[in-house]
Amino acid sequence: MTTDDISGMAPLVARLSRGGQRLRHADRTHPWVLDTAVVVLVFLMFCLPDLIHGGVDDGDGPRRFRLAFTQLPVAGMLALQIGLVLPLLWRRRKPVVAFGVIAAVFVLQWSLGAALRADVALFVALYSLALHGRLRQLPWACAAMAGAMVLVAVRVSSAVSIGDALFFLLSTATAALALGLMVRIRRAQLAGLRDRAARLEIERDQRSRLATATERTRVAREMHDIVGHNLSVIITLADAGAYATDIAPERGKEALQLIGDTGRQALGELRRVLGVLRETADGPPDRPELSPQPGIADIEALCAKVRAAGLEVVYRTSGDVDTLDSGVQLTVYRIVQEALTNTLKHADPGTRVHLAVLVEESRLTIRVLDTGPATPPGPPNEEGHGLVGMRERAALYGGTVSAGPAGGGGWSVEAVLDLTPGSGGDR
Repeated sequence: MTTDDISGMAPLVARLSRGGQRLRHADRTHPWVLDTAVVVLVFLMFCLPDLIHGGVDDGDGPRRFRLAFTQLPVAGMLALQIGLVLPLLWRRRKPVVAFGVIAAVFVLQWSLGAALRADVALFVALYSLALHGRLRQLPWACAAMAGAMVLVAVRVSSAVSIGDALFFLLSTATAALALGLMVRIRRAQLAGLRDRAARLEIERDQRSRLATATERTRVAREMHDIVGHNLSVIITLADAGAYATDIAPERGKEALQLIGDTGRQALGELRRVLGVLRETADGPPDRPELSPQPGIADIEALCAKVRAAGLEVVYRTSGDVDTLDSGVQLTVYRIVQEALTNTLKHADPGTRVHLAVLVEESRLTIRVLDTGPATPPGPPNEEGHGLVGMRERAALYGGTVSAGPAGGGGWSVEAVLDLTPGSGGDR
């Protein structure tokens, strides 16, 4: 079969698939329609010919077949046909009951020595029991079926050998049973696949929502660090500039220049963060003007701005800090930025801050100690977003952050990061 033949069959397959879906939907909505259609079809195909011609022994077959069967009156034949065919109406809702009734009528019919084409209903009932019934009910149903087949083989033994009759009858019953089990297994597999697809879709949506929440948390943390720190510096410089305008105009001018520099830096960092989130409807996304992420080398400039805002900062480093990767350096910068911002918010002008970044083999320690008030203002027993953000950043590298009053007064923040390769989380 060529590719053109396959492509030509695609519309037919699609129409058949849509037709099957509509039929399944109609069957779920009105199940009695299909059950009634099966009964009517069996009656027209297998019962009506017997009523018209007087049964399977209508005189057309060999003499030995005519002698093997009993001729029934039309009323008796119709009664047996009704007993065989009518129970098929509940073959799906109560397959055991339907099979039992049909099997009983089947045995009664063959006990009378009559043969009817409507006997096919027994095989339909066995198929329905294998498809819709409980599996533990199949053994006794198979035993009853085998007993009924033995009865038929004995009744026709004058025309056909018992072995041949049993082979044909049991093969037919086995085919009906196997077909029912095969369809049952196939439906179970399809149901399992649909359930798995639904679960995978739910898991995909959950992963998408989790990734979105994680990204929102990351962006919110970056925004908090950028806006919180720079606004604190700007507010402090503005207050100091307003105070110094009348006393030392040159100090007021210097404060205004620092405010401008801080604002421009904050605006640049905001553009960098928000530029990553910007999407365009047509064409490739506009690339924002990016600047390198801040690192340990930028802490000195950060300290200079804090000094200009009125704090005395003593900064020192120990170890090979320049060889740290950019992710660790950004984490160190943000933790130091948040700690200095908190000091700037809560400490008095002239507060002395000791800042140290120490690298010792596979461990990095950040210590920020100030001589300001021992307890920052705010609700008791409540952590601010800044401390939570610092702990989240440190946790990316298997680290911890502790904050609290320092001995001898003041406030202390200490963060410890694990630099061992593979110790961090997703970065």
